[in-house]
Amino acid sequence: MTDEWLSLSDAAKLLGVHPSTVRLWSDKGALPVHKTRGGHRRYKRSEILLWAETNFRSREEALEPEGMMNEVVKNVRMQISEGRLEAESWYQKLDEEARTQYRMSARSLFQGLMTYVSTDGREAESEAYAIGYEYASRARRYNLSYVDAAKAFLFFRDTLVESVIKVYSEANVPTKRATDMYTKIHTFTDEILISLLDTYRKLENANH
Repeated sequence: MTDEWLSLSDAAKLLGVHPSTVRLWSDKGALPVHKTRGGHRRYKRSEILLWAETNFRSREEALEPEGMMNEVVKNVRMQISEGRLEAESWYQKLDEEARTQYRMSARSLFQGLMTYVSTDGREAESEAYAIGYEYASRARRYNLSYVDAAKAFLFFRDTLVESVIKVYSEANVPTKRATDMYTKIHTFTDEILISLLDTYRKLENANH
């Protein structure tokens, strides 16, 4: 029966991909999807088969960095809210105001990365410097050492990298594309770390 309704997981099995991939393609409008009154995604078998035959390139379009990054952001927020921050020694030294500021750090790091990816790195140097300066000045303001300042940044950097790996692997992103993204992330965040340490040293010297 070609017109039977499929669940998200059934559609994923039919296409031979992970359910997260089908969800992403659906949300981007690349794959025909219907919503029930309860908000569940449903797919017509005939539409899925037709799409698979005639619109194979839509898979590639659905996997552009901007689409994937929305999933990454959700994953980063989930990891940070799961209490991982509370276990960090540098985080335990902060008062509530400072903790709020640091929780917001993931946002500036992510936005900077998006700028870097979307401009092919053309604005990377100034963006990396600005984020590094933000981390360094905040650490000084809350009396964290340069080691703790670096640890704080690396916590958010590693959380971001882990989320990218998780989302990309679940979406079956081609190896070359995933490798290119990992390389961009590390190139960009290495520049931030250098800026952070350099800025911290300059701020420290200025106060002596």
